[in-house]
Amino acid sequence: MEEQISALRNSVICSFNQLLDLKDLNTGVHSTRLAEWGVRVGQELGLSEEELQNLELAALLHDIGKVGIPDAILRKPARLDAEEYALMKRHPEYGWAVLRILPGFERAALDILHHHENYDGKGYPAGLKETEIPVVSRIVSVIDAFDAMVSSRPYRNGLPAEEAVRRLVESSGTQFDPAVVQCFLSFAQAEMATVFAAAGTAVSSAL
Repeated sequence: MEEQISALRNSVICSFNQLLDLKDLNTGVHSTRLAEWGVRVGQELGLSEEELQNLELAALLHDIGKVGIPDAILRKPARLDAEEYALMKRHPEYGWAVLRILPGFERAALDILHHHENYDGKGYPAGLKETEIPVVSRIVSVIDAFDAMVSSRPYRNGLPAEEAVRRLVESSGTQFDPAVVQCFLSFAQAEMATVFAAAGTAVSSAL
């Protein structure tokens, strides 16, 4: 029975990832990268095995709510206007609504709901701050932001890795949990060639 439940869980995850790939061909690779990075950070922070499993799941499916966002917004080759941005900000809630009804996905659904909260309380959707934000959400926030910064989008090219690192550090304590930033950069900078190549960008030897 446990094997059947595990197989079903993995099948659901794969199905959702394929659904995301149909929406955005870059999303599956992005999510897999985040899951790998997230587990590394979670281990550094001493998360329990259950928390690590939820972290991997939340990282893989953090963008599942984007299936509810119109393609015209997701693929717009320019900056979103206020109304479009307000709709885009609903994707964590959409993701939570989809996943919370699945047995075994409830905790990850809550973590996904809050992965755009800011450490200083100025994020969304609930305006949580510091340790009010689930630790998994704080981890996904950092690694998602880094990957987004270095990845190219229809309306902009990805940033150089050293600039993305600078922005993470600059926003540590405001947008991001300082401990999570420190943990991520501790292995990202030690393994920069592998990490940044996976993100599709280059890094200077001066970083």
